[in-house]
Amino acid sequence: MDLTGYVDNLRRGLTDAAAAGGDAMVDAAERLATSLEAAVRMALLEALSDAAAEITAGLDGPAVEVRLRGRDPDFVITAPTEPADAAPPAASAASDAEGDEATARITLRLPEGLKQRAEVAATTARQSLNTWLVEAVRAAADGPPPASPRAGRTVGKQLSGWVR
Repeated sequence: MDLTGYVDNLRRGLTDAAAAGGDAMVDAAERLATSLEAAVRMALLEALSDAAAEITAGLDGPAVEVRLRGRDPDFVITAPTEPADAAPPAASAASDAEGDEATARITLRLPEGLKQRAEVAATTARQSLNTWLVEAVRAAADGPPPASPRAGRTVGKQLSGWVR
């Protein structure tokens, strides 16, 4: 899907509205439209992603995804990996304990190969991809903090690292 026409329509609307203010205002509107193009594209992508999520929620089985190819979105329809009448995935105790928390929505961009591996792992665990990702992030966030590159490490009976 090419977003250029939509962005151009917005640019024309902005410059048409500015025409009442004279040439200086039109020039300012054109500069503003040029600087806002990336933000407009991102807002359109977010709206398309939200629409795809709503469509998926209304379907019984298939999922509608928005994937980015260059600067333009593509819609992809994926069939479910298991029958719709299968038992729902078991919820983890951690998600039950945090079930009353408000949820936040983020956009996560993954390389296609990594996304496919995550989908396989989620299916193997009999979870949705979203649930699997939430548990993976929770495990990473609750685990020990990563070692600082400046922290000393022991090698045999020697200590190496930085000293101040």
